[in-house]
Order: sequence, then C-alpha cells, then structure tokens
Amino acid sequence: MEERQVDVAIIGSGSAGLYAMGRVRPSGKSVVMINGGELGTTCARVGCMPSKAVIQVAEDFHRRGVFKRFGLEGEETLSLDVGEAMGYVQDLRDIFVERVISNSTDKMPEGMFIRGYTRFVGPNLLEMEDGQRIRADKIVVATGSRPIVPDAWQGYRDRIITTDEFFELDVLPRSIAVVGLGVVGLEIGQSLHRLGCEVVGIDMQEVIGGLSDPEVAKTAIDILGKEFPLWLGQGAEISEGSNGKLRVTAGENSIEVDRVFASIGRRPNIDKLGLDAIGAPVDERGFPVYNPNTMQLGDLPVFLAGDVTGERPLLHEAGDEGRIAGQNAVGEKITAFHRKAPLNITFCDPNIAQVGQTYASLDLDRAAVGQVQMAPVGRALIMAKNKGLIRVYADRASGKMLGAEMACIKAENLAHLLAWAIQQDLTVGDLLQMPFYHPVIEEALQAALYDLYAKVDAKNPGAITELRPL
Repeated sequence: MEERQVDVAIIGSGSAGLYAMGRVRPSGKSVVMINGGELGTTCARVGCMPSKAVIQVAEDFHRRGVFKRFGLEGEETLSLDVGEAMGYVQDLRDIFVERVISNSTDKMPEGMFIRGYTRFVGPNLLEMEDGQRIRADKIVVATGSRPIVPDAWQGYRDRIITTDEFFELDVLPRSIAVVGLGVVGLEIGQSLHRLGCEVVGIDMQEVIGGLSDPEVAKTAIDILGKEFPLWLGQGAEISEGSNGKLRVTAGENSIEVDRVFASIGRRPNIDKLGLDAIGAPVDERGFPVYNPNTMQLGDLPVFLAGDVTGERPLLHEAGDEGRIAGQNAVGEKITAFHRKAPLNITFCDPNIAQVGQTYASLDLDRAAVGQVQMAPVGRALIMAKNKGLIRVYADRASGKMLGAEMACIKAENLAHLLAWAIQQDLTVGDLLQMPFYHPVIEEALQAALYDLYAKVDAKNPGAITELRPL
C-alpha cells in the first residue's frame, strides 16, 4: 500500500485549517492539507459573510418604516424583488468563496493539497478513500461542523432548511418556523420577517441570543417579539400538516408553515475520522477532549482547531485555534497560549452581544453591575434606534472590568471596546478616563460605566473621574 511521509498533515481547508497552514509552511517542514468537503470555508459559503448580506438587504428594506417620521415620502410604493435580492447575496457569497480559494488552496504547490476524505488508522497514520496512506509526525484536525437536524425530523427533510440550503434559495417561503433562537436563528429569522415572510421563532430556552442577564434578555425579547412571535420555553415538534405544509407545535402553540428553518446547533465532523482507532478521549457528548490552550487532543500527536471542537464556533476563535495548533505541530515543544477575552455578537436589530464573563458566571457577592437604557441616548434617538439596554460588570473591590451583556444599536462596536479593555485588565475608572465624543452611541456605554463606577470601591486618584492628575 502506497505510503507518503510528511512532518505535518492538516485535515480540513476551512478557516482553522488555513490558519494552521499559515504557521506550518513558514517553518519549512513538509506538509499536506487534506479536504473532502466543499472549499471556501464555512464563513464565506454559508456563515458570517452571506448572512450579513441578507441582514443588510432586510434592514435597508425595513428602514422604510421610519421614512414618514423623517418627512420622507414614498415608502408605500417601495417594493422588494426577492429573486434579485437573493441573487445579490449569492453573488457576494461567490466572491467571498472565490477570494478564499484563490488566495489559499489554489496557490499551494502540486501535491500539497489533496482532495478526498481520510481517517485515522494510527496516531500518526491516515488512510485516504483510495487506499493511499499518509504518515505524519503531527496531525491537525480542522474538519469543521454541520447543522443539526434531529432524526425525528428526517422524514420532512425536503421542507427543512438549514444554512447549508438557505443561501441557495431564489424564492423565499411565505411562512416559516425558525427553531432555535441563538445567533443564526435570530439573524435569519428577523431577516426573513423583514423580507416579507410570515415568521414564528421557537426556542426551548426562556431566553434568546444566548443571553444570561435576565434584564438584557427581557429587553431583547420585548423588542424582537414586537416584530414576530416568539414561543419560548418549549421544544418544537414537527408533523405533517395540510396541503403540503408542516405543522410545528411547541407546548400549547401550533402553526402550519411552508418551511422550517432549523438552527438548533452544529455537530462536529468527527463521525468518519476514526478517532476511536487512536483511543482519542471524548466527553459525555462524544466530542473530543482537548486542551484549549494547546489544542492537543489528549496526549496524542494530534491537535484540534475550529468548529470541530464543538466549543467556540466563531471565525476569530477558529483563527486563533488554527495558529495554536499549527505552532504546536511544528514546535520543538508544546506551548500553552492565553486565549482572548470572550466576545459573542448576534447581528440582529438591535445587536446582541456578550463580552468577557457572562452575568450567569458572576459571583454577585463580589461583582457590581451598572446599566443604561438606550431610550434617552441622543445619537440613538436621532437614528430612531433608541431601544435596548447595556449592562456592564466589574469586580466590586478592585473595579476591574469583568464583562457585559447588551442588546442595543451598534453593540458590535461597543462590545469590541469592552473586550479590548477586559483583555488589558482595565478598571471602570480607567475606561472613564478615555475620550468620549459627542454625540455618539459610545456615550451610552459611558453612562453605563458611570453607573458602575458609583458601585465599585476602587476610585481614581483626584476628584475628577475623567481626568488624570499630572
């Protein structure tokens, strides 16, 4: 049987795999990248990028609702060509995918990139579908994940949409149930509503967007629930409806819809990797057990990166994990790396964001909480976006920033400011000594920080909070 020897083998050419390759190739070690699925990364094909294109179209069309308030006329005659809109989204998607491919796998020397599926037959040995074997000193597994569709729903699979199918649609369903109101469900669900679909959102949790702060969660539910119905706290069941529709039931609620959008999570692509052949440790879910600071799988010469871990399905995390895995695959010794401050953003309207420690993870006996309502914020009022709530958390004794949860306009930007501050171990007082322009949305964050500052023990030297004495 043909066997090829390399220093490093990378399985998967998505974001994490490409970042790993970016660390391996400059080392001069021999490497192959193996990929059996679609090229172009999940983010570019079916994730972050095309979803933002849909969100932008939907938000711009929805914006006509405030025209009259601004003295603008003609909103009644503004129409949407869904086919053209989805064509635009697909064109952008194709551009994103082509950019990834042309700048990555297309530029690899002959023999470095191998198309096909592979599996472990030993800790250092892979076998391709055609029988070729690849022996590698170190192996990086970056095989990504796929949307979950429960076994009980498989009989209706032709009428169930996931992100794998959504961006191929030319016509949108007249009615749809969005099951799962995390990041993907909220973003796509709200966009579908704004594009003219009859939407109902369903989640077995009592909250949406992964929020753990009860006040922020209530605010988000109140705002989004005014756009389309939210059925929370009950799991969804699907059965055959009338005239080819599906009946979706959650507790006492029931509706017939043309389609179901399933956004109840993603499953790591590990089923056919043969991890059992190398004695890979797994948890109670069957997911690989790895060190998040080294990305090593148990004590094997194998490193994980990206969505395959089942833990942090975010591009910036996949990038970091790919770098860590790649570095340790070529390093003389295995090195543990600090991970960045947690940052999660849902691009619904208003944005939902979590930074650093969540409310649920706080020790409320030692933490202080500050907040601001968006209603009176001048810049937000001018934009007709003055709905929402920001809650910020700090250690009560030291004033050190711990985290935040928010549902508000431009939370995507505010969350970054806070993530940077938390990673730099800044205090509430440190942040209040930063410049805040007027009028900007950041003034809302400033107000929340003032509220928080009043509740922490650590104060800035001098009598004036905003200025540092010379």
